[in-house]
Amino acid sequence: MNRFTIPRDIYFGEDALGVLETLEGKKAILVIGGGSAKKNGTLDAIEQKLAKASIETKVIEGISDEPTTQKISESASVLESFQPDWVIGIGGGSVMDAAKAMWVFYEHPELTFEDATKPFELPRLRGKAKFIGIPTTSGSASEISNLSVVTDAETNIKYPMADFELTPDIAIIDPMTVDQMPKDVTANTGMDAVTHCIEAYVAKPHTVFTDALALEGAEILKNDLLRSYDGNKEAREQVHYAQAMAGMAFANAVLGNAHSLAHKSGPTFGIAHGLANAIYLPYVMQFNRSVSADRFAVIAKRLGLNGTTSEELTDSLIEWVRDLNVQMEIPSTLQKWGLDEETFTSHVADMAKNAVEDPCTGTNPRETSEAQMKKLYEAAYYGQDVTF
Repeated sequence: MNRFTIPRDIYFGEDALGVLETLEGKKAILVIGGGSAKKNGTLDAIEQKLAKASIETKVIEGISDEPTTQKISESASVLESFQPDWVIGIGGGSVMDAAKAMWVFYEHPELTFEDATKPFELPRLRGKAKFIGIPTTSGSASEISNLSVVTDAETNIKYPMADFELTPDIAIIDPMTVDQMPKDVTANTGMDAVTHCIEAYVAKPHTVFTDALALEGAEILKNDLLRSYDGNKEAREQVHYAQAMAGMAFANAVLGNAHSLAHKSGPTFGIAHGLANAIYLPYVMQFNRSVSADRFAVIAKRLGLNGTTSEELTDSLIEWVRDLNVQMEIPSTLQKWGLDEETFTSHVADMAKNAVEDPCTGTNPRETSEAQMKKLYEAAYYGQDVTF
């Protein structure tokens, strides 16, 4: 038996934030990042709409790109003191993931981090509050997904919390929240969405439902990501929807090795998650082509890429990904990103070991050993074709 789970309600389009005026409750915790939600007016708009619903608000801010267990623990105590009916994550993936983790430990303060990161073993949530995700970037789809990725403060390793209990109650996908997104953020988060579409389509647990969403999302990204990068507002709106569709796909089909690699190298080297995925994806596709060429070919055909055989179409799809990176000024290797060789070599063995244990590795279409994972890191560092 398969399962397909998404938020109970997804509000999208112009003034989707207006649904906040209809919420029932008394208090809401608003979790934001480094301040862009304040500067661009998103936070103010949200607070005004919640005020119309007579909901008192409290803001937790300063969530970094790599939210740690320490920050989560400190913030959960704020929730315990405030006693909100709603927890609302406003921002990119890291912010919404952090908000989800705070929600978990607010609901169940007795949980340890180790217990919380056991896949699909979370206790029931919603005893104290419900969750809303409001994305201000177009890539992570944390407002859709059943995942929360947090960093162990002691080991500096990212661990996904995965459980359908984490699926938000409401997702609000309002294009006004991404109007002022910087070009580099548009590029990085857009490539995160591209990676979600491709990895979800070839992942072991894919289904007819996830396939349809991954393919449609990929086609929208093919048509609109570069135009969004160049500032076209209509294209930016479409990309905002496409990343949510990709989220529906990967939340149910899971992902693959590109994400495993990114989860472990992100906190180690300080590389943004979407940027890491953009670099790793072509190398992982080369690695997976021996078992996934036919499925890569389906994506390539849907995108109108050149080729007749599965191998030719797979080549075209890999080149399309690389061309997107070039056009959005994303480096093709970790070395070109600026990572020095000594730092890379001192960490690669441990990262490979940890990446093999990442849940996304288990759903990658091709079985992967620790040695192979290390070679993938090395290929992405030096720019080597993957032939193993």
